[in-house]
Amino acid sequence: MSRAIHRGQFIVFEGIDKCGKSTQSQKLKNAFEKIGKKVILQKFPNRETLTGSMIDKYLKKEVNYPDQFIHLLFSANRWECMAELERALHCGTSVILDRYAFSGVAYTAAKGSLSVKWCKAPDSGLLKPDCVFFLNLHPEIANCRSGAGDERYEQVEFQKKVLEQFMKLKDETWKIIDANESEDKIFSNIYQYALSLNNQELTKLWLTDF
Repeated sequence: MSRAIHRGQFIVFEGIDKCGKSTQSQKLKNAFEKIGKKVILQKFPNRETLTGSMIDKYLKKEVNYPDQFIHLLFSANRWECMAELERALHCGTSVILDRYAFSGVAYTAAKGSLSVKWCKAPDSGLLKPDCVFFLNLHPEIANCRSGAGDERYEQVEFQKKVLEQFMKLKDETWKIIDANESEDKIFSNIYQYALSLNNQELTKLWLTDF
């Protein structure tokens, strides 16, 4: 008799630019692999796809798009990966995402031209994560970190607006992490919490909002 496969954990890292998401998501992937877990780390936007290449040019300020268009492009970039990620989860592979739909909503809503409800709509029905680690860091501090300001959106005043929008999106799955702590202390908090997660049935994001 074959043993039932337990699905993988679905974990998302969110926060403003330069808060440490990429560092901590990579550390969690490495730690999971060290204890024998199968794991995928996916960064959004995924700049390797057709939509991703268009987004990459936009973020590097090489082209300009209307707010509605770029928002839908970011959403499409997430959707085109969903089937593969869902299969991986059901096969027992954990999925770690560096940014997700919450970033899409927060960054567009921060511009002030589109409502939060409008921004959520394209991502309604995406898989809901088991846990969102939100790395909380003041934009003034993030702005002092290496590489800050290189891409579109990486200005302090705008990042403050993004942070406000993120706080409107948090729910019971969010774990707020103080990103002012040392890199090792931050990871210790994340890792212990990740190990304690119990996998429930996968659900969809924001279906009840519409």
